[in-house]
Amino acid sequence: MDRIALIAQREPDSSLRILRGAIWVYFILLIFEGALRKWILPGFATPLLIVRDPIAIYILLYALVKKVWIPGKYVLIAWILILLSFIVTLVAGHGNIYVGLYGLRIMMFHFPLIFIIGSILSKRDVHQILKVLLYFSLGMTVLVGLQFFSPQSAWVNRGIGADITGSGFSGAAGFYRVPGTFSFTNGLSLFYGWVVATLVYYWGFEKNEISSLILWIATVSFVIALPMLISRTVVFETVISFLFFILVSRKGVNSILKLLLAFLAIYFLFLLGQNFPFFQTATNALTSRFENANRSEGGIEGTFLNRFLGGMYSAISDPDAGFLGLGLGIGSNAGAQLLSGRRTFLVSEEEWGRLIGESGILIGISLIFLRVTLLIDLLLQSWKAHFKKRNSLAWMMLSFGFIVMIQGQWSQPTSLGFAVLIGGIILASLKKY
Repeated sequence: MDRIALIAQREPDSSLRILRGAIWVYFILLIFEGALRKWILPGFATPLLIVRDPIAIYILLYALVKKVWIPGKYVLIAWILILLSFIVTLVAGHGNIYVGLYGLRIMMFHFPLIFIIGSILSKRDVHQILKVLLYFSLGMTVLVGLQFFSPQSAWVNRGIGADITGSGFSGAAGFYRVPGTFSFTNGLSLFYGWVVATLVYYWGFEKNEISSLILWIATVSFVIALPMLISRTVVFETVISFLFFILVSRKGVNSILKLLLAFLAIYFLFLLGQNFPFFQTATNALTSRFENANRSEGGIEGTFLNRFLGGMYSAISDPDAGFLGLGLGIGSNAGAQLLSGRRTFLVSEEEWGRLIGESGILIGISLIFLRVTLLIDLLLQSWKAHFKKRNSLAWMMLSFGFIVMIQGQWSQPTSLGFAVLIGGIILASLKKY
């Protein structure tokens, strides 16, 4: 694992408080950036797309100046690769320095935050963030309900820049997939994916760490929200979280019983929900979403291979991917807007295809290998932490983080933010305190 520097004893507590405060700001902005762009400051919607970038740069520079963190092998390799790709972008790629800088910032400024967050936060800090996440989920479910049953012209459904055409995305049964406080629906899916991993962790391992009342309310809130999300991604993430739980619980009868009770509780809540018209309507929309997707993508197998594996094999085997690539940033919607005047995917919608399309075969595959290696490292450390130290927090956080970290669309700021934050939280969760 990337060795994080020990905090020097001479460093004042104020330095650590400042960094922790900045990390909290990063977290809050991740959740409410879309609200700023849609409802509060719609006139600044475009610059607010990268509202967390100044925070990321500040955290990075402050940690370096105060010497509370030293870049390790993962960060140094990432910096070398991305700087080489930036040079190639200007010399042999699209040549637009602004688009290139937009692509550069991902690995240059945000990626190191994974290790800084892991170094600065304590396990107690992680629990505080997770509890706040569950509190946020209560209000988010109320907002989701309002958006789901309101017309796209309603204020709660305003799009980016107060767009009156609405922020909903194609759903099913006449209903839209809603974004909550986020700019796009992917943010809401990631939010609830993190929520369910947190719920499974507290129910399965550390129920005493949190108020039972809040845990029950958050669980019921999630069950109510699930059908209204019309999201296969959240359903998939829920299954993954339970699978991660099963993998580390196979030696404990009590844990298995807890899992069975959790399944029965969720099943009971769904049965209870069918007595309410709003829940029936949402459930029918989610069912229709799955049926329509299965028909268009070739069933569950096609859905899994094409959607959740992200076209990984095709990205590597694509004969059209040039050796040098087309240039950093061109694979993002923002970069496409600057280069072509329209928001589209000029390279690939899948993450691995974007990396190779932007940076070329050699550097692109190297960046992919870097992320895969980091993920394997986190898997091994989290596994050992559970069985050797009885610390399951990192393992359960990884149940949400491993997909967004290995093939999440980092060119999209919200997806990048979740990957960075959960990566740092996984590292911090490995600590004893």
